[in-house]
Amino acid sequence: MGPLAGVRIVEIAGIGPGPFAAMMLADMGADIIRVDRAGQVYGGDPATPPKDVMNRGRRSIGVDLKNPEGVETVLGLVEKADALIEGFRPGVTERLGIGPDACLARNPKLVYGRMTGWGQDGPMAQMAGHDMNYIAIGGALGAIGRPNERPQPPLNLVGDFGGGGMLLAFGIACGIIEARMSGKGQVVDASMVDGTAVLTTFMHGFMAMGLWSDERGVNMLDTGAHYYEVYECSDGKFLSVGAIEPQFYAELLEKTGLAGDEEFAKQNDRSMWPHLKERLAAVIATKTRDEWAAIFDGSDACVAPILSLVESTTNAHTVARKTFVENAGVVQPAPAPRFSRTEGSIQRPPSHPGQHTDEVLKEWGVADDARLAALRAEGAIA
Repeated sequence: MGPLAGVRIVEIAGIGPGPFAAMMLADMGADIIRVDRAGQVYGGDPATPPKDVMNRGRRSIGVDLKNPEGVETVLGLVEKADALIEGFRPGVTERLGIGPDACLARNPKLVYGRMTGWGQDGPMAQMAGHDMNYIAIGGALGAIGRPNERPQPPLNLVGDFGGGGMLLAFGIACGIIEARMSGKGQVVDASMVDGTAVLTTFMHGFMAMGLWSDERGVNMLDTGAHYYEVYECSDGKFLSVGAIEPQFYAELLEKTGLAGDEEFAKQNDRSMWPHLKERLAAVIATKTRDEWAAIFDGSDACVAPILSLVESTTNAHTVARKTFVENAGVVQPAPAPRFSRTEGSIQRPPSHPGQHTDEVLKEWGVADDARLAALRAEGAIA
């Protein structure tokens, strides 16, 4: 049983960060009901679950949120829930009849989690956008890349997930703890712009201390330094080098045959960084990635081979840690973080939309068989 066992959450189906937040909470034991659109219910064999593993761990019901009885059905779930997750533009759930005021009126202890890109207010709040746009305004995108080159988007990890879904999951957990002490619920406004900005706190602190330039690609941690960089090996694969501390840097030089070199002794002479990067690149290019990995294995040089998504699943360390697991035939990241006593787990594979409508509504006390038949006849559920 995970640390959130006994927590009940209603998730209004969405994309990206909202489902990721729900996955994180479900992995920790929360009972989460995903409310899918009735029109998306197509059946599906439970023995052959969908492959979208970010939807793992939750049961699904099919509801028509444009049907008053469908809205009433969701509000019935809200009465029994600790939290709700939604990821629409500001004002959409209010128009549907399941906004914060309507839900908190039915359950004053409810934590109402709202996931958006821009936030619930501000001049851009009603604009469309995606991860790249949010991290652009939050300051992260402009800081990632090489000097005098285009910024390099870090997939959609910073906005959608690190600064979005993870932020919402944290907010929901905090809100539930507070509600259990105060007896009062509240709205959690999780914005990917805000989350992205929070992730850059370290850089803002370093800028205030005069240790970080607003110019991209010239700082110690943005590949400006030769000892914090990625290098190409002789086989076209890559090596990550992060030897910041003097003792780790010394080991890097020893393993690469550069110990005692007068130029490399000038580790933090920024004027030397471009030249030293060229020299270190030439050395790294003499061996394959795996040859370097063997040389640095077990050392404190802070060097690791750069693996692909597939390669990472079979790495000796991730295998030993069981970082990846196979569930319903799909290899995927295991729940994290790890708890010594109340371990998280994948409760179930992804559900087909509407797979558990009857089961959930009866279990949560929202509808009996007669009520289910009436709701289905009215098109409120599927």
